[in-house]
Amino acid sequence: MIMVGVIAIMMLFPYQALGIIIPNVFAEVNLVYFIVFWLFVIAALSDLVDGQLARKYNLVTNYGKFMDPIADKMLVNSLLIILLVPSMTAAASTPKQMAINLIAVVIMIARDLVVDGLRLIAANQKIVLAANIFGKLKTVLQMVAIGAVLLNDWPFALIYGYDVAINVTEILVYLAALASLLSGVIYVVQNRHLLKEHQQ
Repeated sequence: MIMVGVIAIMMLFPYQALGIIIPNVFAEVNLVYFIVFWLFVIAALSDLVDGQLARKYNLVTNYGKFMDPIADKMLVNSLLIILLVPSMTAAASTPKQMAINLIAVVIMIARDLVVDGLRLIAANQKIVLAANIFGKLKTVLQMVAIGAVLLNDWPFALIYGYDVAINVTEILVYLAALASLLSGVIYVVQNRHLLKEHQQ
């Protein structure tokens, strides 16, 4: 969660307003975006390692169960929103900086809200809904897509340039949105019984 704050500050700091010019480290990859990419990778990997260590050493706690998904969603959703408009991130010094499609962002965030609501209903009935394989696939695709956007479609753009109708990174974003939609639908269908009122 601390990393989320650091990433947000780095992405939204008014560099241009203060006359700070951010160079590209290579190709069309902005220095700030490059640093944020590695912070994002570290945060994502730390989440993976954290969960494995907790299970291995029997350190699973209610606090961890509560905070872990919140931290995950803060990390992913904050970047999804920030990357909607590259000009919003004053660090973006290149007009070719990629943005994430609005519809894809709405689908991914809406899916999380629906699933979280379903989990809340389940919790009130003393039922724990575990993540399924589709949810895990969604998470992996989201993180890969966000990383690719931060790197501005590098290294794929080296093959076909930056002036193409659609690129690999955009395809990854759409796949992440599709996986989010499918996993959300599957989650609701599999647990639709939780939404039914029990007759007295």
